[in-house]
Amino acid sequence: MRGSSRAAYRALIALLNLVVIATVAHAQDLTVLRSGAEGISPGEMVDAYLKQLAYAAFERRKAEYEKLKTAEQLTAHQKRMREFFVESIRGFPRRTPLNAKIVGKMSRRDYRIEKVIFESQPRHYVTGVMYLPRGKPPYAGVLVPCGHSANGKASELYQRACILLAKNGLAAFCYDPIGQGERYQILDAEGKPKYGSTAEHTLVGVGCILLGTNTARYRIYDGMRAIDYMLSRGDIDPKRIGCTGNSGGGTLTSYLMALDQRILCAAPSCYLTSLHRLMDTRGPQDAEQNIHGQIAFGMDHADYVMMRAPRPTLMCVATRDYFDIGGAWDTFRQAKRFYTRMGFAERVDLIETDEKHGFSTQLRVGMVRWMRRWLLHVDDAITEPDVPVATDEELQCTPKGQVMLMEGARSVFDLNADMEKRLARERRKFWKDTPKAEALQKVREIAGVRRLADIPECEHEQVGVIEREGYRIEKLVLRPEDGVPLPALAFVPSRVSGTDSQDTSSGASPRNSAETPDAYLYVHGEGKDVDAGEGGPIEKLVRQGHLVLAVDLRGIGETGNATGSRKHSELFGPERSNYFLAYFLGKSYVGMRAEDVLAAARFLAGYRKRVNPYKVHLVGIGEAGPAALHAAALEPRRFASLTLRRSLVSWSNLVRTPEARSQLVNTVHGALRTYDLPDLVASLAEAKVTIEEPLDAAGEPVGSET
Repeated sequence: MRGSSRAAYRALIALLNLVVIATVAHAQDLTVLRSGAEGISPGEMVDAYLKQLAYAAFERRKAEYEKLKTAEQLTAHQKRMREFFVESIRGFPRRTPLNAKIVGKMSRRDYRIEKVIFESQPRHYVTGVMYLPRGKPPYAGVLVPCGHSANGKASELYQRACILLAKNGLAAFCYDPIGQGERYQILDAEGKPKYGSTAEHTLVGVGCILLGTNTARYRIYDGMRAIDYMLSRGDIDPKRIGCTGNSGGGTLTSYLMALDQRILCAAPSCYLTSLHRLMDTRGPQDAEQNIHGQIAFGMDHADYVMMRAPRPTLMCVATRDYFDIGGAWDTFRQAKRFYTRMGFAERVDLIETDEKHGFSTQLRVGMVRWMRRWLLHVDDAITEPDVPVATDEELQCTPKGQVMLMEGARSVFDLNADMEKRLARERRKFWKDTPKAEALQKVREIAGVRRLADIPECEHEQVGVIEREGYRIEKLVLRPEDGVPLPALAFVPSRVSGTDSQDTSSGASPRNSAETPDAYLYVHGEGKDVDAGEGGPIEKLVRQGHLVLAVDLRGIGETGNATGSRKHSELFGPERSNYFLAYFLGKSYVGMRAEDVLAAARFLAGYRKRVNPYKVHLVGIGEAGPAALHAAALEPRRFASLTLRRSLVSWSNLVRTPEARSQLVNTVHGALRTYDLPDLVASLAEAKVTIEEPLDAAGEPVGSET
């Protein structure tokens, strides 16, 4: 063979080898889903499904709002919203002594500063700064909850807002929220804050959710106790209280003005939009901004304003805010119509500045003018002079710069742990005194898991086949409900007996088996293909002759939120945004995924229309473990056994673990008021349950048990 011919031959062989390699690689591609309708990628499907539910709820709320016409209807709406709001965050603690201390004073030319520490709950310290005008008390007083500033009350924008109030005759009390300024709840070994404010708020929220409360409960209550402190001084007029704050402080202002009737005048800044526009733009924010079941119930941002009508309220908004300006105007229009129907249209207003997010000068000036109008009965034009602000150190209230470095200080995590201890006693009594069927029905209601008989049969289709030595892999799409495709892989041994004699397309025996064979439903928290490699755990089961169905539960694997926000994903997982959207709808991921497990188990039991259904063994790994446990506990007859591997040991452990890792998606609102994960395990005492390598909430091993 000539050189040129040999070169051509080698090139041809090389090309054929590449083709073979590419073909094998393609054959081993375990991807099942492709883009769905309207180009929605698999990673966007859960988001799209949840948003459709939200849009339907928004339409229902809109229709209900339009029915509010009479004074009686308006008042009833306010009462209904307040009751829902308070119940959703589980009310407030009982009031205890404030033990307030003024720990420092500073004097300026036309106002004074006092630095304050008080206890909103025993040894739960709050730091704040009171700005007092010159002149004779009592003063009208304005509470100023901070937005998400690292240095809290010392932030320049909040100092300037308070100084402007004081220079114009109004006292202002600005306090540090938890996770900001001197009130970080998690410190490192050097006593420095370990996380930013939004991350810390949501870390608090993970435990709060299980307890049936919310980070907002603590933050609102701190604000209420701050008003208590203001009124305890004797130099603040209790009938002339205002509240204003920006961003996260706008959130707290919105909450406080809706729930605390002592607030006569309010001006929330750079927060109010509409939940519809928030879902379509920035998405759910940190934990205190997401109230359980809020969208499903029909409580929107406009209701924070309408709940307090007809007391004066000014919406301060920014044209280029990331809290959508269109949503803000929609909320204002709803509120304006509500106030108008009450006969007080002039008591709600809006100012908009062509700025980005922030308590900018025009908003601060507009806020102070609003407070002067309604608290001082002075309606005039004011301007903001350029004044010096204090340093962080000058406004420091605690000896070492953080409340958690004070002797005996208690964090929100400590308060949550105390609540969990009380609930643990109640849970033990509940499971001791309550018949198991009744207790499990309560579990079903809390987690939101329908009975299997009420879950529609799974639609399915086969979209591909991969051949391996001794078995094949069928690529399947299961559809337990509209908009929720579950990618699955069926690992079918070459000789699977007992299939329907009318279906021999798979090459399986057409005869029915006299015995009930075994099949395994395999749900892995990192995706169906993690253990699907040759020589892997799934193949070992298949080579023992078992049929195995590996399924991606919603939000896992192919339908995981790969394109969504990665904000704090190392702490809360990639499903954080979708989780909170479901939370707004009153749905738990654990409950939705448990239904996925049940639908897939029923499909597997009747695989290929068997006359003798398969005995289904359930394997739940990692993040999929709690959902698998719920499915087995609520429908124990469906499963021959349950194996949990590297799954969360208990929710009580999560509450006691401030720095939990990727556990948000496995929380169920209010669950610890009735049950914990070990209670579900105990309910399966008569079944074969194996727990392997259980993990604590930080992802660390806690020992094995069976």
